[in-house]
Amino acid sequence: MNSLPGTEYIIAGLFLLFIAATIAGSLLAVFTVRVIRSVCGLALTSVGLAGLYYFLNSPFLALMELLIYVGAVCVTIVFAIMLAEPQEIVDESPRHSVLWSIAAIIVCTAIFWSAARLGVLGDWTTPAIRLNDGTIQDIGVSLLSTYSMAFEVISLVLLVAILGALAIARIGRHRHP
Repeated sequence: MNSLPGTEYIIAGLFLLFIAATIAGSLLAVFTVRVIRSVCGLALTSVGLAGLYYFLNSPFLALMELLIYVGAVCVTIVFAIMLAEPQEIVDESPRHSVLWSIAAIIVCTAIFWSAARLGVLGDWTTPAIRLNDGTIQDIGVSLLSTYSMAFEVISLVLLVAILGALAIARIGRHRHP
């Protein structure tokens, strides 16, 4: 293979960076109290997933992840938060939070070790092949033929996010005249 010396380390570092961004963003989205920080965690998770999709030789899916989830859904949620009226903060801690936390840690650890075992013991020798050159025309044809159902589902998710943001904004406006 003709590559520059040390390129493998840079690629491995980028891969680990995308994994760390995905995990850190998901932890931020789940464990933070403020909604705006959860949205930032969702955006960071989506950026990490887009990088992982790119490493899986799927640049189209990586671009759609960035455009739709980071560029549309997260921005729509931020607009909904900005348009909604602030509410009184009520401190309601869940009753069995320690037990649920321990159960969640056990389940996540089991999933992590199963995935790590599969990654180490699995047969990953099949190389990825390039199906097309990725020109604009090829992307348009595949978007309207092969991936038409995925494109429609993604557009429905975006539509639901926009309608949800409008509903939240409308409720916030009518509550306090």
